[in-house]
Amino acid sequence: MDFDGTMSPLVSRAEDARPLPAAAAALEALSALEGTTAALVSGRALASLRAVASPPAQALLVGSHGAEVWLGPDSPALSLTPAQEQALTRARQAVDLAVAAFPGTAAEQKPAGVVLHYRRASAQDGQSAVAQVRAGLADSPGVFVSEGKMVLEISVVKANKGESLAMLRATTGATAVVFVGDDVTDEHGFAALEPGDLGIKVGPGETAAAYRIDSPAQVPAVLELLVAARS
Repeated sequence: MDFDGTMSPLVSRAEDARPLPAAAAALEALSALEGTTAALVSGRALASLRAVASPPAQALLVGSHGAEVWLGPDSPALSLTPAQEQALTRARQAVDLAVAAFPGTAAEQKPAGVVLHYRRASAQDGQSAVAQVRAGLADSPGVFVSEGKMVLEISVVKANKGESLAMLRATTGATAVVFVGDDVTDEHGFAALEPGDLGIKVGPGETAAAYRIDSPAQVPAVLELLVAARS
């Protein structure tokens, strides 16, 4: 499961996001079933994901689009090379300059990256901020830039949700995967699904998912159907 825009409605301030109560309860029930693994696969840093999602104790967690992974207490912490640390400093400087120049924009720091948020900026300021950051990092090696819903993601670790789902499949021995997400970055996950898997897109937009629901308000029903099918 993706989190923002899926388990939780999208909000203006990332720290204000919370899962819909019915979605949280259904995910808790799903994670408790024998032979079933529940996972949150998010663009958020792991610390942020834990803080806002309050995930089930049994759930596996993937943060920063796959740069951070928690599969249990023995999971190693993310470690960056000196070159990655230097690239991260450049990325943070580029975003900080844009935030200082364009009202309504904000920076979100991650262990392996930084995010430019522009949901609260005017359309012109948001576009200008994105263009400035992209231009500032155009010649920066080891920096990976992608766009989401009103965010520009910059990371120094190349990872995506498709690779994350493949890792989770291999780690858990899953015979089928159900993935639900709403954003452009979730398309890597949908594209990685195999025959027998199920992809569900939340909201409008082009997608590789086979199925679609209108909004996060319908996510609890999806999870409840899975609980019933697996019980």
